[in-house]
Amino acid sequence: MAASKDPLRVRGAVRDFALGLPGAYEDFPWGDCVIKVNKKIFVFLGEGEGDRPPGVTVKLGDEKAHAHAMSAPGAVPTGYGLGRAGWVSIPLGEGAPRADLLCDWVEESYRTVAPKKLVAELDAG
Repeated sequence: MAASKDPLRVRGAVRDFALGLPGAYEDFPWGDCVIKVNKKIFVFLGEGEGDRPPGVTVKLGDEKAHAHAMSAPGAVPTGYGLGRAGWVSIPLGEGAPRADLLCDWVEESYRTVAPKKLVAELDAG
């Protein structure tokens, strides 16, 4: 995946990648775009409002990946108590991670919540 400075293009690439994972589908609870598998959210795709850029929120159980995501400019533990469970919100503004790295994190988040059968399907490729 090519690098892009356009936050909406990066968000679109991440969305397309997430929807390509086995059993993944898009939903809009609370009016926000999320991608789910087996009725469980594995990525939030924030639209951005006002001067706030779009963002991606993922669940990262791997300590290295979590620390790496938290080092992105503006990254914060996700609100509503989700941060304690490993969720990280990453804005797609200046200095944001490349789409390919974000997709790696989306895949880890997917693996955290997807049924083993679908993870095996992903691994079989």
